[in-house]
Amino acid sequence: MKEMEKETTESRHYGEFGGQYIPETLMAELDRVAQAYDHYKNDPDFLKELHDLLNNYANRPSLLYYAKQMTEDLGGAKIYLKREDLNHTGAHKINNVIGQALLAKRMGKTRLIAETGAGQHGVATATIADLFNMDCEIFMGKEDTERQKLNVYRMELLGAKVHPVTTGSMVLKDAVNATLQEWTQRIDDTFYVMGSAVGPYPFPEMVHDFQSVISKESKQQILEAEGKLPDMVVACVGGGSNAIGSFANYIDDKDVQLVGCEAAGKGVDTDQTAATIERGSVGIFHGMKSMFLQNKYGQIDKVYSISAGLDYPGVGPEHAHLAELKRAKYVGITDDEAVNAFEYIAKTEGIVAAIESCHAVAYVEKIAPKMRKDQIIICTLSGRGDKDVASIAKYRGVNIDD
Repeated sequence: MKEMEKETTESRHYGEFGGQYIPETLMAELDRVAQAYDHYKNDPDFLKELHDLLNNYANRPSLLYYAKQMTEDLGGAKIYLKREDLNHTGAHKINNVIGQALLAKRMGKTRLIAETGAGQHGVATATIADLFNMDCEIFMGKEDTERQKLNVYRMELLGAKVHPVTTGSMVLKDAVNATLQEWTQRIDDTFYVMGSAVGPYPFPEMVHDFQSVISKESKQQILEAEGKLPDMVVACVGGGSNAIGSFANYIDDKDVQLVGCEAAGKGVDTDQTAATIERGSVGIFHGMKSMFLQNKYGQIDKVYSISAGLDYPGVGPEHAHLAELKRAKYVGITDDEAVNAFEYIAKTEGIVAAIESCHAVAYVEKIAPKMRKDQIIICTLSGRGDKDVASIAKYRGVNIDD
């Protein structure tokens, strides 16, 4: 355990994973957040405002779309796409941000801070800060600001101050470090809107709950469309927020396979990967006990992915627990496979999906032909791919920035 950090006995766990491993300066504030959440998650007025914003601002419920062209082309299971890319701001991130920002508002906070990788969480946080008339500052690795220039501009257009983080590898993990450091320095008026199902308790629980709307909807939608549950639910996994939301309401349905698709980068067996569950080991980082890519001394390894949103050396504690229980399966998808899937779904279904989501699409391409035609896959499209067009074009040797 890191020096000057301890775990509170009140924090909740997923098996051996989770908890609170945090500096003393944040302990009391995290306890206040946990207490506030325990109260408001059962408060009728809070829930009414949350559902109203999800439906009338974020554009929920999102579509469960039958991918007829993909289904016929792949020749196996029926494929449905959960269209989180159609949400306001273009990704699943808005679900969680609305919930956490509402909590911040009820706690009397006036300033939101957040980390972001691909930028969609930053955009969602900046958007809700405007709606609630709150100040907003976003921390983003300098490397990610270069490959996600469109989202940086969107955040700034919305009035957020974007801080390029130049420490470490200048990617998502470093943005989390910077945001946590900022929070320790200014807790009185500030709320850290955590973007993924990671970090110290209560963040993994809050993100699970706010993102569970994805599987709550998809379960109802697939029963209406097919009269039965899916055989498989597939989603990409970095920290794991869209995946835990996609899995949440199926976890107790043991006949539904849950598959998380991690970023294998240049390959699971290379040193340029972010396939945490396949390659990682148990450790403590960013306030939680979970699985991380680290060396034998417990130092966090550098990770790599073409996807800024999956370029993270750990995974949320609930995912680590689901993997340990073998309730969910986690597979690595390489850059090449994800880019091919980016192009494939565009040409077959006319959907430009986020490169993060295309890790899940790539797995569907592999597995659907091996399944029966009476079987069903739900694949979550966590976001839209406008932000990735320039980098994918560059990957293919085309420069569209000129």
